[in-house]
Amino acid sequence: MPAVLGFEGSANKIGVGVVRDGTVLANPRRTYVTAPGTGFLPGDTARHHRAVILDLLQEALTEAGLTSQDIDCIAYTKGPGMGAPLASVAVVARTVAQLWNKPLLGVNHCIGHIEMGRLITGAVSPTVLYVSGGNTQVISYSEHRYRIFGETIDIAVGNCLDRFARVLKISNDPSPGYNIEQMAKRGKKLVELPYTVKGMDVSFSGILSFIEDAAQRMLATGECTPEDLCFSLQETVFAMLVEITERAMAHCGSKEALIVGGVGCNTRLQEMMAAMCQERGAQLFATDERFCIDNGAMIAQAGWEMFQAGHRTPLRESGITQRYRTDEVEVTWRD
Repeated sequence: MPAVLGFEGSANKIGVGVVRDGTVLANPRRTYVTAPGTGFLPGDTARHHRAVILDLLQEALTEAGLTSQDIDCIAYTKGPGMGAPLASVAVVARTVAQLWNKPLLGVNHCIGHIEMGRLITGAVSPTVLYVSGGNTQVISYSEHRYRIFGETIDIAVGNCLDRFARVLKISNDPSPGYNIEQMAKRGKKLVELPYTVKGMDVSFSGILSFIEDAAQRMLATGECTPEDLCFSLQETVFAMLVEITERAMAHCGSKEALIVGGVGCNTRLQEMMAAMCQERGAQLFATDERFCIDNGAMIAQAGWEMFQAGHRTPLRESGITQRYRTDEVEVTWRD
């Protein structure tokens, strides 16, 4: 019964998780929160991660009721993500692996989300909508690869929401996307915004530029409220995502859809995806904020699958990469 320790720190979340044979034993996490109207810089984020990671490691072991002797493998996020935070976490993972004399595994962040979603929901072979601050992809498994059927051609949907939150000076605590979601629930007017779907791909930079330019003018003239703008932005970008996911499901003949990534916590996105799936006679799978948002257990779970399939990362290859596509990884642990 191998137990895998996973380190995740590709953006502003830092987490350490422990998974043993499909059971999450521990999953503590911390978030680097900045002032309203601001984002998070790589250097500052890395300093935050370095300050808390050892406490998180001890917390995870205590919560799991394990010691270093009980851990069989150390997994860490190799990429994609922000360079400085990734590097700071990778250094700790390499050090722990050497001190404890354990094998090391570099995990693709996106695949961590997918494997966590499959574990928690029980989805067998879903079409995956992966939506976060750094990534937006529609994915389906085929012949030992997670194939990307559609993706953003510019910025991720989470990045679009986060940057709009800065325009309205919306709080970053617990996250700008969550606060936009709560404000959108009070919106009553749908403002027409650019809708950009290009085949199987989407574009969010145009809608962001439009709403950044128009927001203050529309608010000043009383044409709409901040809540209306949050509602309108959500409805528009989520409709784009549902459209390309449905097209991928039709192409693959899929009867399952799985939402992963931090934006996947959004209940409105889940509602819109559920309506689409119901019309297609398909089933929607989604998780809550414990597992949608970046966390250490998802890296531990992907690492567990890789460990069982015989994967190992030699120390000389244990670096990080900011660009690491989902379809670069050979998925040897699935049929």
